[in-house]
Amino acid sequence: MTVVDTALRPVLDRLDVPTDLLVGGAWRAAGSGRRFDVADPSTGVVLASVADADVTDARAAVDAAEEAAAGWAATSPRSRAEVLLRAFGLMQDRAEELAQLISLENGKCLADARSEVAYAAEFFRWYAEESVRVRGEVGISPSGSHRILVSHRPIGISVLVTPWNFPAAMATRKIGPALAAGCTVVLKPASETPLTALAVAGLLQDAGVPAGVLNVLTTSTSSTVVEGLLTDPRTRMLSFTGSTQVGRLLLRTAADQVLKCGMELGGNAPFVVLDDADVDDALDGAMVAKMRNGGQACTAANRFFVHDALHDEFVAGLVARMSAVRVGAGTDEGSQCGPLINAGAVRKVDELVRDAVEQGARVLLGGSPSIGAGHFYPPTVLVDVPAHARILHEEVFGPVAPVVRFDDEDAMLERVEDTEYGLVSYVYTTDLARGLRMAERIDSGMVGLNRGLVSDPAAPFGGTKQSGLGREGSAEGLLEFSETQYVATSW
Repeated sequence: MTVVDTALRPVLDRLDVPTDLLVGGAWRAAGSGRRFDVADPSTGVVLASVADADVTDARAAVDAAEEAAAGWAATSPRSRAEVLLRAFGLMQDRAEELAQLISLENGKCLADARSEVAYAAEFFRWYAEESVRVRGEVGISPSGSHRILVSHRPIGISVLVTPWNFPAAMATRKIGPALAAGCTVVLKPASETPLTALAVAGLLQDAGVPAGVLNVLTTSTSSTVVEGLLTDPRTRMLSFTGSTQVGRLLLRTAADQVLKCGMELGGNAPFVVLDDADVDDALDGAMVAKMRNGGQACTAANRFFVHDALHDEFVAGLVARMSAVRVGAGTDEGSQCGPLINAGAVRKVDELVRDAVEQGARVLLGGSPSIGAGHFYPPTVLVDVPAHARILHEEVFGPVAPVVRFDDEDAMLERVEDTEYGLVSYVYTTDLARGLRMAERIDSGMVGLNRGLVSDPAAPFGGTKQSGLGREGSAEGLLEFSETQYVATSW
């Protein structure tokens, strides 16, 4: 591994992170010989260089996945489960090193990184358990003329494209069900955070994943490489997590091959505080929903709608809590909010804040980028945000909380629904029945009712409208990587 800052070498060496492509069970350089750098967003220091794949490498990865496909599909569910369980154990054993690595290349604070590793590992355990529970059906046709036999088989070679904001969890959330279903895969991690994905791949090799079942391509030309993977006629599935804009482009490419697509796309999550809510509970949830990973999550609370009766108390509490958040480098043990991923992310957040202020919003905390090394933006609270401000319609992906006052529930729900997204919503109320009724009125795939965190490997994760297609996690996540076969027979 090429390490520029020698102070980082002990962390990376303890984890022994590969930096080449994984193709057919072997670590190899890119065919072109090119490499690209990975930097720490807290400091700008280059951590390492990794192999830079091109379309020739993509073809080789599909070749390897095809060669391994029949053998892995024929492997017993119990054997596949044991591999995933070993991977779960290895992730637990190496949890601290993985958390350090995530903090280095992603910038998230260590507390968040440790939580991510624990969450990521659970997908291996969950799908180890689910792999032996895939059941079919046997029934009699309504006419009585024949039997109906239904079974599920691996869909085939699957392309997994993961984002930078949860480099471990988004990889395991896709690898786990794909391998449990009996599919071989090609993983293309984000160019900003490839080291964590490579470390997870090395761990899976140690767990006994056969050669060619998992292949990993790191690249600085993602669109070209992914297009090469999706236009290969042997590919049968695309699982993508990322922006809605990129998701639309990938869906167009996938359409030519009629690929099955699982798409976990953008969000614009509302956080609703009703007039009977417990303000302290709502503030606890708000800090989780907004500040987890510094707001860089598709599930992050993006718009706060607070009833007039509680608005001032909630805002005062939010400002107090946000102002107490310690901003610093991800690897700083005391840090509670790390940097944004790059300079472009800082510019985007700043543009949204400045636009809101120009439209009439007031800044109660923060409101401008930090000066100095690293890509930092401070925790920010805005009030009196007008309905037409961009920040209420675009994903913020930063530690900014725009608060909107309301006194009419129906009018508030109209504003909640004024978005193309439908990933997750948050509702706070002390009346459970009222909260459930409101959840039914909100068009989103997930609702956090008196909870600021919804993600769970055992639950179906996904959205409605332009927040995506399909579900990850739960039993549904495994079936996403399966084809259903029906056999008509008589006896």
